Amino acid sequence: MKSFRFALVAVAAFVFGAAHAVAGSASLILDARTGRILAAENADTLNHPASLTKMMTLYLTFEALHRGKIGWSTPLVMSPTAARKPPTKLGVRAGDTITVQEAVYGMIVRSANDAAAAVAEALGGSEAAFAQMMNAKARRLGMTRTYFVNASGLPAREQVTTARDMARLAIALMRDFPGEYRMFAAQGFTFRGRTIRGHNNLMYRYAGMDGIKTGYTNASGYNIVSAVRDGSRRIIGVVLGGRSAKGRDDKMASLLDQHLGRAAAPAGNRLVAVASSQGAVEVAGLPGVRLSYTDAARTSESGLAIAAASTAPAMPSDRPTAVDDSAGVAPTANGHWQIQISTAATAEGARKILVEAQSAGGAALLGASPHTEVSGTGSAKQYRARFIGFASREAANSACAILKKRSYDCTLLPDRG
Repeated sequence: MKSFRFALVAVAAFVFGAAHAVAGSASLILDARTGRILAAENADTLNHPASLTKMMTLYLTFEALHRGKIGWSTPLVMSPTAARKPPTKLGVRAGDTITVQEAVYGMIVRSANDAAAAVAEALGGSEAAFAQMMNAKARRLGMTRTYFVNASGLPAREQVTTARDMARLAIALMRDFPGEYRMFAAQGFTFRGRTIRGHNNLMYRYAGMDGIKTGYTNASGYNIVSAVRDGSRRIIGVVLGGRSAKGRDDKMASLLDQHLGRAAAPAGNRLVAVASSQGAVEVAGLPGVRLSYTDAARTSESGLAIAAASTAPAMPSDRPTAVDDSAGVAPTANGHWQIQISTAATAEGARKILVEAQSAGGAALLGASPHTEVSGTGSAKQYRARFIGFASREAANSACAILKKRSYDCTLLPDRG
């Protein structure tokens, strides 16, 4: 432990000593399947991350969910310190609570600083202690030039990162939490009667984009990390230090347009992985993790199948995206109305359907819980893909209507069917 703390101090000293390099323009574009860098400008220059910091806060939140430390419905008390965070925020009064799910959507869609602080205090005991957890995780993910001071990205001279490190974090979110990663595609959510719309405007106008985060402070300029799917390809882009939101978005769009056509080209430098048609793929910059294209049952939409090794502990794949009755775990939702959207031959197949539907349904499914239910035995066994816990028939019908517009079948089932 002492040696690890010394290493963190050394990293901090290195970072702070190079503070004169902060707040320059930087960018990086890479192919997420092969890890090849397609374009880079000042990729290792230090910049303030601003709200891109919340990507790490969300990573640790997803990790805590998978470990069972918290659940989606776990209440988080809004402390006076968290409630006093400046906008943007959810605006919850000190002493009130929000759920983990509300906090996650708040950070993704609203970039809510109070939600980030509430999560940090719940998981770390204090925001300062949580920042230490963030830095420890950053080291394990190979983010060698990143140092966190708070959970939100609010201005702090010592809080710095690079375009390369932010790309590493984006890859880690996709790789380690492919189900939860889909939440970054949410365009809005309903919070206590208010509909909150996201401000990642590029996501609404650039075809194929599925996330992930924007950020801005006076010191950082306008930042963005983006991911775009184009057929079997996925490209990650990072732009830091933009002079305006429009300029940042236009630069990202231009870089993506330029490189989408050659995402699988042989030229470029390796950041994450080198593709292989057989067996496992060695990972560069992410020690202890191996990527494989051979296990279709665990392949995420990015085309990466994950096999976590010692430095990236394996997480249960069915929590929190689905609950399987056969495991003897009771659903967390309290409402009686539910909907069924499909059946599948395997539990994993049902969970995949639910995760994809959850992304498509957006805010209409916010109050419900994904749930798999077993029917039949032997070769006739099927897994029903359902959302449970709707507070009213109207809420369930509304969700069905939205899902049907997105080509899902949907059947209303009262009182747990």
